[in-house]
Amino acid sequence: MRMGAGTAALAAFGVAFAIAIVTTGASEKATAAASEVRVTLGKSGLPLPRFVSLKATRINVRVGPGEGYNVSWVFTRPDLPVEVIQEFDNWRRIRDSDGSVGWVFHSLLSGKRTAVVAPWTDGDPRPIRAAGSAEAVVTAYLQPGVMAAVERCEAGWCRLAGDSFRGWIEQVQLWGVYPDEEVD
Repeated sequence: MRMGAGTAALAAFGVAFAIAIVTTGASEKATAAASEVRVTLGKSGLPLPRFVSLKATRINVRVGPGEGYNVSWVFTRPDLPVEVIQEFDNWRRIRDSDGSVGWVFHSLLSGKRTAVVAPWTDGDPRPIRAAGSAEAVVTAYLQPGVMAAVERCEAGWCRLAGDSFRGWIEQVQLWGVYPDEEVD
């Protein structure tokens, strides 16, 4: 996901952002900034926006909410995280980590939580640690784009599990969970 494009895309779909800037004493320099996504309930009773994952190995993504609409592209990777941003009847408008948006039938989505490591960059590998702390021992490094199951998130860290790794990563390094979201 391109950071600028993702923020613009969220704003375009009515998701509100609040930016908080913390200053110290007389200093006008910002020392911290945080964004907060406003959550509403969709017609399904579930929150919007929300992260889910793809259930099937082949999923048609359409330009509109129905089988009569053209297929924009096809997902061929199950368990990939996507964000549900809108609901219409049994159709869900989703966004992927690249910021692409389209419609899929609800039964092709799963509540299973997965995440992609830093898809917005092709930079250095990200450390996985033995515990949710910057001081914990590094147990592995994951390349940007690696997908993993999210076992839990707390206090800014998420425990991931993959085929050959398990450990904690800073939550801000993931696409598939919201900042400061707690996942059990």
